[in-house]
Amino acid sequence: MAQWTSAVGAAQLARLLNSQQDRPAGPGARRPPAYRALADGIRLLVLEGRVPVAARLPAERELALSLSVSRTTVAAAYEALRAEGFLESRRGAGSWTAVPAGNPLPARGLEPLPPEALGSMIDLGCAALPAPEPWLTRAVQGALEELPPYARTHGDYPAGLPALRTMIAERYTARGIPTMPEQIMVTTGAMGAIDAICHLFGGRGERIAVESPSYANILQLMREVGARLVPVAMAEGLTGWDVDRWRQVLRDAAPRIAYVVADFHNPTGALADEDQRRRLVEAARSAGTVLVADETMIELWLDEDVSMPRQVCAFDPAGSTVVTVGSASKAFWAGMRIGWVRAAPDVIRSLVAARAYADLGTPVLEQLAVNWLFSTGGWEQAVELRRGQARENRDALVAAMRRELPSWEFEVPQGGLTLWVRAGGLSGSRLAEVGERVGVRVPSGPRFGVDGAFEGYVRLPFTVGGAVADEAAARLAAAARVVESGGSAGGEAPRTFVA
Repeated sequence: MAQWTSAVGAAQLARLLNSQQDRPAGPGARRPPAYRALADGIRLLVLEGRVPVAARLPAERELALSLSVSRTTVAAAYEALRAEGFLESRRGAGSWTAVPAGNPLPARGLEPLPPEALGSMIDLGCAALPAPEPWLTRAVQGALEELPPYARTHGDYPAGLPALRTMIAERYTARGIPTMPEQIMVTTGAMGAIDAICHLFGGRGERIAVESPSYANILQLMREVGARLVPVAMAEGLTGWDVDRWRQVLRDAAPRIAYVVADFHNPTGALADEDQRRRLVEAARSAGTVLVADETMIELWLDEDVSMPRQVCAFDPAGSTVVTVGSASKAFWAGMRIGWVRAAPDVIRSLVAARAYADLGTPVLEQLAVNWLFSTGGWEQAVELRRGQARENRDALVAAMRRELPSWEFEVPQGGLTLWVRAGGLSGSRLAEVGERVGVRVPSGPRFGVDGAFEGYVRLPFTVGGAVADEAAARLAAAARVVESGGSAGGEAPRTFVA
């Protein structure tokens, strides 16, 4: 009986492997044999989760043809992987990926680092900050005071608490976008919102147009629901969206959904201007595509001179094209798993009906806490505190990176939580691997792309500041030296660091 649960084709594996380009070796640097380089490339893909565990690999002859190497090279690479525990084989069943005994299964998304590892590892994997106290405590206390009437009910509110739906609708209306409570559904975070939207509109085999790069966890969510991702390249730097390219893709590919983060895009930090937003909505409407606007970063402007454009849904007054997703998790705290969808009432009814077979509803106490923040002015004060934290961290991280890694390229965004960095010609995958060994955790660029794109990038969130930012940049520089030399960081142990 075969032990594999999925398969990776030769052409697909070749594309992923060919994206792993390192800077040319310097004087004295050793180039590994071809079989060793191939084995290392496949191992990296498994460790990063870009090739799943228990995925059947192509036959030696097929992969050799796709890579234009000898079959002997592939056979030797497979044998090396078997010896290291990253490949298992059985006659007649082929070879499939594995992880050595005792190793954790690789994460396909960007999960937070376990608390027990925080003493020795600086975590730049998850773009989330600690809670903005005392506002979390006050919100929970306020929620507890409001809880008794709800405790006498069944507690299931598939569309969300009426009070919170009304409050969210009023906030849109106050921004010049008339909204009724019937246009709001409260969800378990933004991920819950987008998952519901993908299941309603996407379905297995449906095309979804996405920015390239885009948010790694959303891309993985879409893959898991069986969508066919259609990448649309972002422009260089912070200029963002090439609307002519979007119009062509929407017209030619006819995707059912298009997903965009127009407000401090994750990972690049770009901010779409009003003309880009208007034209994106027009292009989606013309193509019959549902435009999902992720606004989880919308309140995280960090510079005083930022002029925020109108929201994407402001350019869709009829409500027939744009579905908006919001959340408390980025602007307030990741542990506050409250998100929402704003859409036409018939879309909301469909989402609510489908929810009966998913999670039934969102926790009442957390909804009451967010409602308390919105209704008392605590939200604005908490988010202002969050902006200050992110601004200080951003400035500290930028200064440290420019000092330690002056050849790495990036533009400083005016908001959001992430820095998108071109890593001086080095492989982002190898930097992520070596970084784990020297005590800094970073996600590599390919996690934010489709089919191996952005190998030369890493994403750095504004989650650390001060001396910790300095140490993070120093550890990244140490990882870069190891990758550049073609060596191994096996002899370097991460130092325990106390902020």
